[in-house]
Parts: sequence; structure tokens; C-alpha cells
Amino acid sequence: MEMKRRLNVLLVDDDLADRRILKRTLTENEADVKIVEAVSVEAGLCILQNQSFDVILLDYRLPGATGIEMVQELRSRADLGSVAIIMMSASSNEALAVKCIESGAQDFIQKSDIQSLNLHRAIVHAHKRFELEHQLHQNYLNVKHLAEKDPLTGLSNRHHFNQMMDLVIDPDGSSKVDIALLLMDLDNFKYINDTLGHDAGDRLLIEFATRVKKLLRRHESFARLGGDEFAIILNGIKSTQQVKLVAQRIHDAFRETIMIGTSEIKCKVSIGGAIYPLQAKTKEQLIKCADIAMYQAKSDGKDKMFLYDQSMSAKYQRLFDIQTGLKKHIQNQSFNIHFQPVYNLHTDKKIGYEALIRWPTSEFQSVPDEFIPIAERNADIHAIGEWVIDQAIKQVSNWQKQHGNNSFIAINISPVQLQNPAVIEYIIDRAEAYSVNPSQIVLEITETALFEKESVIKQSIEALSEYGFAISLDDFGVGYSSISHLIEYPITIVKLDKSLFTTQESEVKRKAVFEALAEMLKRLKMTVVAEGIETQEHLDMCKSLSIDHGQGFFLGRPMAANDLDVELVT
Repeated sequence: MEMKRRLNVLLVDDDLADRRILKRTLTENEADVKIVEAVSVEAGLCILQNQSFDVILLDYRLPGATGIEMVQELRSRADLGSVAIIMMSASSNEALAVKCIESGAQDFIQKSDIQSLNLHRAIVHAHKRFELEHQLHQNYLNVKHLAEKDPLTGLSNRHHFNQMMDLVIDPDGSSKVDIALLLMDLDNFKYINDTLGHDAGDRLLIEFATRVKKLLRRHESFARLGGDEFAIILNGIKSTQQVKLVAQRIHDAFRETIMIGTSEIKCKVSIGGAIYPLQAKTKEQLIKCADIAMYQAKSDGKDKMFLYDQSMSAKYQRLFDIQTGLKKHIQNQSFNIHFQPVYNLHTDKKIGYEALIRWPTSEFQSVPDEFIPIAERNADIHAIGEWVIDQAIKQVSNWQKQHGNNSFIAINISPVQLQNPAVIEYIIDRAEAYSVNPSQIVLEITETALFEKESVIKQSIEALSEYGFAISLDDFGVGYSSISHLIEYPITIVKLDKSLFTTQESEVKRKAVFEALAEMLKRLKMTVVAEGIETQEHLDMCKSLSIDHGQGFFLGRPMAANDLDVELVT
């Protein structure tokens, strides 16, 4: 037979007669009950420091402080346990009963109603209410934990990090304490993920978080912002040297290799720091300055730590703005595509268009020659490139349906894209999705692409050519042009660099070289395209060299699709 557990009760009431009634009532139905008495709030709180109870029977009116004040004090404690609180009063005031419940008591009972059955029922109800409240509170804590913590490392996530930043830096910039922000990025993390797998990458992130956490004081906030990006908020900073010492401890912690399975990994980290209010007056400025400093650390050879200073401002501020803009415009798909016409110089007919990406219209502007190399370094080029491919093929498909147009579309493909085998499937998929014949899609690559990871890129180009896409070599004649590329790769179109059109006397030899290149390409049965035709003189020169195709401002500027006069091409 299951034994009934002893009921431990703390009775807090300064009226001796009431206490005797309550004790007698409690023991009528409870064979095993232990009652401890207190005559004031102070005495009751003192008893609770050393003993735990199932129920507290608490009078509202007590000497020195009310029962409600005791409830509020108890509810503020984290170590209260599972005790249920029943408030009592001689008053029948309903407003008082509500006030007692709102303060945190589980039940309220009038002293005139205290009978054995009523008191027993109140205790049962109070316990049940406490269990429900506890479960609700635990559910809240679980949800709060999920909302604030990174599931992999257990650190604060980006959302909680932003909340912590709001706490330490007032929006009006009136915070009195100096604060430092360290942003950290694991060097070559993508390479580890790609070569050893995501499980190894996850274990590295956990080990990184564990080691760094041991170096920090309890009040210093540590967060994983996403991927391999981490942040630390240092409070009460007295000097820049203090910030550098923390960064140095982090670097020192990773001098020893990390074992992931049977693999030894050298984990290095780039760190950028900034101090509030020395270098930034708002949360947003502080994050931006620390990010710029981290970019400097990565650009300087990685495994470095830099604190922000004004000398970084001009160069790295722009780099930071471009990086931020890239991610924003990729997410919003807000880039623009302009289309520049390509003409057959033998017939003066428009025969195709080159798709050219443009930065969205805004106060901040950047040109492709500036933001594309940054996108390639940050691997943002994959998302940008896929968007351009999709939009360009979709547009030529629309022209075909609306105008019966047989023109081709030329799309620039980055060498970084060509190193990813998935780009082949994506281009083929888009051509099939929009029902565009691959022969009407020209994929333009720069010659520098052929020097990077040559075997991988060659396989990609050959696969695309075999499917039917035309391969064009862009900017031929600039840099280190190699005739062997024309032989070894399935190139059918060559675009001569616009420096062909120089009129400077010192460039006469260069011009002669380009004339010879044009003649050679014709003999190799290549389609020759001249870029940068900006005057009638340029056009006449191209025709005199029997160059096949041409494009440039003199023939047609790049425009948005809606602004183009799309002619029927047969």
C-alpha cells in the first residue's frame, strides 16, 4: 500500500486564536501534517531560508509588512521550489482577493469560511494551480531559450545578441560605460566544410565556442551570429590594450591543433574590434566599425586582429558598404539588368544582346568592375550569377514569344562560378525551363578564368559546349593572351578588347598587333566581336578589318529591357 506523504505547512499569522483554529482544521483530515508557525513576514522569510514547505498559509494583515509583500518577495526568488501560497483574510472584500491572486498567490480564502473541507479543497486547488503556472513558466523558458540560443553551440544567437546590444548601448547614446565589440570569423572555414564535411565543420564550431567561452568573464556576452561568425561584447573597457589582450588570448587558444576525428585542424580566426563611444556613437555604428576592422584583418592575411581607426574609414567603409549592399540586393533580388545590342557589322543588323548587371538605383552606387570582384571573393557571385542567368534567359524567351525574335543573349560567367559543377546543371535547367535553344545563349568567359583551376574550368566549359551553348572568350588581347586557349578550349567567339581603338602614337604597335590578331582569328574560323565602338572612326576601322560583330555606345547603349526597341531578327 502506498504511503501518504507528509504535508509540510508554514502558517504565517499573528493571531494566536486563528492559528489554533487553522492547526485543528488541518489535522482533522491530514493524519500526517507538520505545521511550522510564524507571526510576521520577517519571521516567515527567515524560516524559509532553511526549510521547504508544500503550502504557505499566509494572513493578509501582519505586523510590519502585509502578506502581499511577503508573496512578492517570495516570487522574486529563483529557489522558491514547488510551494503553493494561500492568502487568508478576515475581510470579504473581493478586490482584496483579486489583489492577492495578482500578487502571486494561488488561492484566497476567507477566515470565516475555513472549515476542514474548504481548507483541504483550497490546498489541492492551490497545488494544481501552482503546477499549471510552473508548466506555463517552463514552457515560456523553453520557447525563450529556443528564440535566444544557437542550437549548435548553445551561445546566444543573432536575435539575442541584438537585444544585448540594445541593453548596453542606449539609443540616444547616453550610456556611461565604455564597451568593446569583437567580431570574429573563422579563417578557411568553408574549405574545412567542403573537404571534411559539415559534421566536421559543426564540431569545429562547437570546439571554437567552448575554448573561447573559457577565456571570458561571466558578464561578457558571447554570441554566434550565424555560420562561422561570432561576436563578444566586453563591458567596462578601460583601454584599447585591454581589448587587444582579449583578442590575443583567443588567438593563443588556437595555436594548438584541433582533432576532428582523425584529422588535425589548425583553426585560425580573424578578429575586428571597435570601442563605444570612442569610435562609434550608436549600436549600428559600432557593429559597422568592428566589421570594417575584421575585413582589414582578413585582407591582411587572416589570423590577425585589428581595432578600428579612422585610417580604415575611406577604403574599408566603401568595401563594407558594397558587401552589405551585395547581401541586401541579393536577398531582395533588386539588381538591375541592362541589355546592350550586338550588331552584325557586315549587314548593320542587330543580332543579339549582352546582359549586363547594374547596381540598383540608389544614393550609394557601384559599378560592376568594382562590386563583381568583391562578390567573387565573398562567394556572393554564385547567387548573383544565378539571378543574372535566370533573368537573361527569361528575357530572351519573352522576346522570342512576343516578337518572333531569333536574337541571341550573351551572359558573362565568372571563373568562380565555373569552379562549381552545379552551375552547369543550373544553366541547362534555365534554358530548358524557358524553352530557349542553347545555341542562342552565348556564355562569355574572361581569359584569366582559364588560368585558374584549369582542369575543373575546362571540364565545365566542355560540358556546356557539348550541350550546345556557344562559348565566347572576352577581353582577348589584354593581359597574357594565349593562342593555345583558342585551340584547347571549345571557343567559337572571340571578343577583342576595346584598347584596339587607341589613337595614341605610343600605341601604334599595339594597334598593329590587334589588326594581326583579328586576321588570325578569321583564319581560325572564329567569330570576331569588337567591343567599345564609340565613334564612326571605330566603326570604319572594324569594317576595314572585316570584323564580324560589334557593340559599343556608338551603336547602342545598355538599356533596361522596357526601354529597348527590340527588332525582328531573322
